[in-house]
Amino acid sequence: MSQINKHEQQTIALAAIFQAASLVEQLARTGEIPTPELELLITSLFKQNPNDFNEIYGSRPNLQAGYHGICKLMGNDSAKLKQDIKPEVMRYALSIVHLESRLRKNSHMMNQLGESIHASVRQADHFHITHESVIGSLADTYQQTLSTLSFRIKVTGNPQILQNSHNANKVRALLLSGIRAAILWRQVGGRRWHLLLNRKRYIKDAQSLLFR
Repeated sequence: MSQINKHEQQTIALAAIFQAASLVEQLARTGEIPTPELELLITSLFKQNPNDFNEIYGSRPNLQAGYHGICKLMGNDSAKLKQDIKPEVMRYALSIVHLESRLRKNSHMMNQLGESIHASVRQADHFHITHESVIGSLADTYQQTLSTLSFRIKVTGNPQILQNSHNANKVRALLLSGIRAAILWRQVGGRRWHLLLNRKRYIKDAQSLLFR
């Protein structure tokens, strides 16, 4: 695998944010999401000290939905190309980035998050990575930390689906994985203003990573 530069690392992390947002929208609307994509994002939460950036999300096709999201949602293409875009996906992605900025100012909560996720790692060692106990533990972590901040991500969709506790837990776990990706994005130089001024570069890198 060829070496990736810092801006490509930003694009990979941004793709993970978009993928988490896309899965939240899909789950809230249909009650179903692809298990491999859920596993990928949940696994990324447990890779706290990777030796290489690529260890977090594995091979680039794993974030295919995220790369497509960048190209669609950040592009200025024709209405025909954008007709299948879900506005909720962009709202969730931007909300994840904003929520991470709030979290970053709270060092105590950052430490609490790390400790709680570490506890979930021990659960994952005994159960499957997407076992209800693991997902529930991560959802509890989200509720006890990020849900207590003044800014909250409001998820809309089918009320019956969202009232199901297992689905609600998956939504919270996915949002937590999005926050993890937003932390990575910032660590490699990503900034909110880049989403406006560096859109073309992100789209170019997403296309390159998608088809490389």
